[in-house]
Amino acid sequence: MSEPNFENLLKVLHREIPDRPTLFEFFLNGPYYEKLTGKKLGVEGKDWKWAEPHPVIIEAFKNAGYDYVICHGADMAFDAGEIEKKETISLNAGNAIRDRESFELYNWPEPDNCDYSRLSKAESLLPDGMKLIVYGPGGVLENAISLVGFDSLCMLLADNPNLVKDIFDAVGQRLLRYYEICAKYDSVGVLISNDDWGFKTSTMLSPADLRRFVFPWHKKIVEAIHAAGKPAILHSCGKLDEVMDDVIEDMKYDAKHSFEDVIMPVEEAYELWGGRIAVLGGIDVDFICRSSPEQIKQRCRAMMTKTEKKGGYALGTGNSVPEYVPYDNYLAMIDCVLETRD
Repeated sequence: MSEPNFENLLKVLHREIPDRPTLFEFFLNGPYYEKLTGKKLGVEGKDWKWAEPHPVIIEAFKNAGYDYVICHGADMAFDAGEIEKKETISLNAGNAIRDRESFELYNWPEPDNCDYSRLSKAESLLPDGMKLIVYGPGGVLENAISLVGFDSLCMLLADNPNLVKDIFDAVGQRLLRYYEICAKYDSVGVLISNDDWGFKTSTMLSPADLRRFVFPWHKKIVEAIHAAGKPAILHSCGKLDEVMDDVIEDMKYDAKHSFEDVIMPVEEAYELWGGRIAVLGGIDVDFICRSSPEQIKQRCRAMMTKTEKKGGYALGTGNSVPEYVPYDNYLAMIDCVLETRD
């Protein structure tokens, strides 16, 4: 197996042809990290934080053939209060902010007071050729929804748009500062702005409202990341074709991640946007769960053939690798890249 070489991922993000086929994944999960290393994350798996650059997680990413490891820059969070968590969390669960008074009383996190030391400590943990990819504590829209609740946010858009703007600005300016701080660390090679904007059939807010309240902060976040000389990846789920020109031309993201077959297969997305923005992953998670290893290999090889002469693509799932993905099916996907390195 070849050694990590972060330059390959950088070539992908610059829409170039990497020196070898390249993998990209947002994150895996605890059992996968242990299977890929043969090591335990901690006592009964409880004394580790999956969002930190843990030695076992770093080794797992390396063993699987990635040129980086994902982590949070700090334990920064927007406290949404007590929210019932079952198999999923309702978009209407948030009620920390209901009106102007609760907005003024809310205890906002301060990025400058957070501890980012993990980003410097990681330098002694990372193998040669690997870098960190830092992602955020949720995104601008995600955090606004978690604080207010989706239905309540929609009603506030009609009843009190000035308060809505203040909420988005309070979230956005803190996320901007978080990325400004993280981007300065030498261990960090790329930053992901993770913010789901869509359902399967449309954007969550109207494109006009996204452009008014959400996108200006994403533009500033990308500018801050670029000012540090690093690429910016957008991870956003949902049907976003109506706003992809905004993503590419206005916000100027270098790459887009998260694709789903029922919305638009990654093969079609690459044909539409691959010449303008790097495309990451896209092998649908449901497809990987339900297909045979050979079917997975056929699709992955076809995607690699489609993109090998144009570049700007890294192979991976459409979203992430949760525990319910069959391990052999995941291996079938990454083997399509790893077998080219032998």
